[in-house]
Amino acid sequence: MRALLKNVVLVLAMVLGPMAALAEEGKPRLFVSLTTDDTWAAAKAIMFSHQKAQKQGHDAAIWMNVRAVYLADKKRPSHVHGLMAEQGTSIQDMLTAFIADGGTVIMCGACSKAAGLTKSDYIDGVTMGNTDLVASWLFDPNTKTLGW
Repeated sequence: MRALLKNVVLVLAMVLGPMAALAEEGKPRLFVSLTTDDTWAAAKAIMFSHQKAQKQGHDAAIWMNVRAVYLADKKRPSHVHGLMAEQGTSIQDMLTAFIADGGTVIMCGACSKAAGLTKSDYIDGVTMGNTDLVASWLFDPNTKTLGW
């Protein structure tokens, strides 16, 4: 019995060991679902994604869906509340800086269409989303999700 148990443990270690190593090798990722066009909430979501996650070595993506699609429209002014307001920073400025540092901003295609917006309406660097792109973030075992 003891030999059988020892063999089972050995087999499990041989099978699961490489799988655990592969899971640990992946870079940690953060996927933020932003659904509001409220600039206070959006500024917090962008700041967290950029300053807290991305700057600490995580890949970070912000999926802008529902009313959040309006925030990346380059024709719409957007002020920011709180500490960022003192710097004269807009939501578009924050998104642009996030993208420039390697962040991914994904626009919901269906939400964009419903809002009457196209890729040409958005700030530079925005990626138009699709099911496969969003799924590649959501279902990656190294991804944590957060909603705003």
